[in-house]
This record gives sequence, structure tokens and C-alpha cells, in this order.
Amino acid sequence: MISTLNGRVIEKEEEALIVELGGIGLCVHVPSATGARYSPGQQVFLYTTLIVREELLALYGFDTKEERRFFELLLGVSGIGPRLALAVLSALNTETIRRAIVQEQADIFSRVPGVGKKTAQKIVLHLHDRIPVEGGLESLAALSDVDSEVLVGLTSLGYSVIEAQAALQSIPRDAPQEVEERLRLALRYFTKP
Repeated sequence: MISTLNGRVIEKEEEALIVELGGIGLCVHVPSATGARYSPGQQVFLYTTLIVREELLALYGFDTKEERRFFELLLGVSGIGPRLALAVLSALNTETIRRAIVQEQADIFSRVPGVGKKTAQKIVLHLHDRIPVEGGLESLAALSDVDSEVLVGLTSLGYSVIEAQAALQSIPRDAPQEVEERLRLALRYFTKP
């Protein structure tokens, strides 16, 4: 129905942008990272999905086709509606979602507010054969057990999954493969001026 949207942001809400398009203000629900990127007055281009219910028409917007695809895949999981699918995409980027599915790490999803262990397992089970397979998938699958432990350690210290991912990516490629050392290097990411 409505597959893209190009307009001017006129207002920001907690989980949505109000986008003016031809004199009409459309409420577009977006992941938190997308919402944070735009301010009133800025032009925005989004890939969208329109959810039609008896009592509601809701528009969801994403920066990339891949984000939209993952949103639509998540909607196919029993027990996940648009709000929860959007919460997953707000907490985890598409690379992390893909990695968690390939490595069958349901615990990554259970850290998203509103996603319990059973739902997290359903996500992995349902999407395992449905995720887009791309050339970089081998490197995603190669996330070592050590880095997985570092990710768990960072999130248990109170960092969000997105912050933990950024810290993991800041670790030099030639860094030692011991959990303690990699965790120490990852924590440096948060102390940089």
C-alpha cells in the first residue's frame, strides 16, 4: 500500500515522527534510533509498512529496506505485534538480530523489554530459515563465544545491547581472545572523552 514516504518532520513524539506530506501530517511509528536522528524541519525518507486493523490504521517507518523486512518478519512470529516488533528494532540493530538468529541466541531477544524467554525462542525458531542470507553472513556467524560472553557481561553491567555492540566493535582486531581482556577493552569505549 504505502511503501515509502518522503516529507518534512513537523513534530517528534516518543516513538513516532509526524511527517508532513502534501499538507497532511502523518504519524509514523519509528525505531528509537530513527526518531533520534531527525528534528522538526528536517526532510525524511522512510520505507514504510501500513498496518490495517478494524479500529486502527498505523504507519511504521524505517531507514532501510532491511529494517522494514525484519519488522515484517517479526510480525509473522506468534505473539508479536507491531509495537513489540518495533521495540525489538529499537533495542537491536539488524546485524545483531541476524547474528542472534544464526547463532540461535534467544537470550539476546529476551533482553528486549516485553520479550520473554518463550517469545525469544519463538523468534529464533520462526526466523531461522527466513532471514535474508547475504554475503556478510559468514562473518556474523563467526561471532566468537568469547565475544558473546563479553556482550552478556556488558549488558549485565547495565549497558543496552546497542551500546554493548558498539563497544564490541571498538575492540581492535588483534586483541587477545580472553574474555576478561576483551571486556576490559570494550569498557574503554565508555570512558573515551
